[in-house]
Amino acid sequence: MKNNSSKIWSWRVTAGFGIVLALALLVAVSIGPVSLNPIGVFKTLLGFHDGLSPTDQIILLQIRLPRVLLAGLVGAALSTSGAVYQTVFRNPLADPYLLGVASGAGLGATIAMLGGQQLTHVALPVFAFAGGVLAVAATFLVSGSFYADPRTLLLAGIAVGSFATAAQTYLFQSHSAVLRTVYSWILGQLTVADWPTVGWTAFYLAVSLGVLFGIAKRLDGLLLSDEEAHSLGLRPNRLRIAALVAATLATATAVAASGLIGFVGLVVPHLIRGLLGRATNRALPAVALAGAAFLMVADLGARTLLAPAELPIGVITAFVGAPFFLFLLRSRSVQR
Repeated sequence: MKNNSSKIWSWRVTAGFGIVLALALLVAVSIGPVSLNPIGVFKTLLGFHDGLSPTDQIILLQIRLPRVLLAGLVGAALSTSGAVYQTVFRNPLADPYLLGVASGAGLGATIAMLGGQQLTHVALPVFAFAGGVLAVAATFLVSGSFYADPRTLLLAGIAVGSFATAAQTYLFQSHSAVLRTVYSWILGQLTVADWPTVGWTAFYLAVSLGVLFGIAKRLDGLLLSDEEAHSLGLRPNRLRIAALVAATLATATAVAASGLIGFVGLVVPHLIRGLLGRATNRALPAVALAGAAFLMVADLGARTLLAPAELPIGVITAFVGAPFFLFLLRSRSVQR
């Protein structure tokens, strides 16, 4: 009876964030330097021809909608991968940014960007994925264990991330012609969002999130010891590798599409865990929906807070995530 009640509550939370995501999308595409009528936006998105004027339709369909959708895809990727990393490492402080994965993916993407425009479109996600995988491996090797003390794991991630950032800085300082472009991208930005970018981002995320959603129920077994997981018929090592590869692909795709955006993978899983009162793995769809809505709202703030100037979206998420991280760190210290 309790299990059924938990499942019902989980579905309600997921459905609730689905509604929140729809509202966030409608608000985000309606607000900007040129305000669009929300009712007209809604009609246009449903395919009616009397929703917006031809000029406003261009603004909506060619400028606002690709950017907002890309923000949603990136938010879903970072939040879901954050929840998975926290499970695999059995560490509630694990996050793509804090583990150095995002920095490694950023280094790989920078190498692709310096290869030229044609190479960038083809190789950007691939190079970012390779950098992310190497960063995960390096963090694991430096910390000495998958289940190292949280502080050891965080220090290892910081060290790996710092090394990747240093290498990245050296590369773009050596190629000053693209310094401004790469630097803006490093801070996290969605200003270059277009439909081709949305397309390849959605493709890679469909693969990675499809795998994670498919193994979501089994991921709870990784919270147990390997002996207990084996007794439940699970193969923890294979499951762990599949989860890490898929989560790293999601992170690398997000980094390739939008640059470095921190703390999404830390804040959102804890929000869902607080609402459900348990591990988030069975509710990964809710995590993805909440992450998408969170980053859509963050991007709206980036576009409007200093209008007509624009803040990097990574600045907005850091304002929210850094105090949240310090709160979590303080809470764990008190518990010890």
